[in-house]
Amino acid sequence: MRVERTELAGVLLFVPEPHRDDRGLFTRTFDATVARQAGLDPHAFVQDSQSRSRQGTIRGLHGRSGRGEAKLVRCAHGAVLDVLVDARPDSATFGKHLAVRLDDETFTHLYVPPGLLHGFQALTELADVCYRIDREHDPREDIGVRYDDPDLAIAWPLPVTAISARDLSSGSWADLLAAG
Repeated sequence: MRVERTELAGVLLFVPEPHRDDRGLFTRTFDATVARQAGLDPHAFVQDSQSRSRQGTIRGLHGRSGRGEAKLVRCAHGAVLDVLVDARPDSATFGKHLAVRLDDETFTHLYVPPGLLHGFQALTELADVCYRIDREHDPREDIGVRYDDPDLAIAWPLPVTAISARDLSSGSWADLLAAG
């Protein structure tokens, strides 16, 4: 497994090297030694979650207030376009976004440091996304920005087929900035 840095500060890609043969494949989905070498504490993660989405579904853009939330995200089945927006005011990449394809062919994992907004769109008929999270969920800290905010201008590749009422009622990027 190798680690790649991205253009957003602190965001890492963990790229496994699956062993493929006539039976199928085998790959590591997490390696504490590799995480430590990349500067992460593998014991900091306290919750694993999974979502299943139909093609075209968008989930996000979600974040956490306070000290934020770090997560390690992967697509276990299918494919998604995973999108991060840097919402850390003191970051050199503040306001920029990154889009990464996560799928069940490469098994690439995306490390999302605290202070970023996260969302994705399912690209395949079904997509299962797994999250390893460093904090227990507290709904009072939930923040969000609409997926179609014009200031962010994220290019989602497919027409939107489903999105939650909560995500549709999220505020704008400007609202989030004004709330400080």
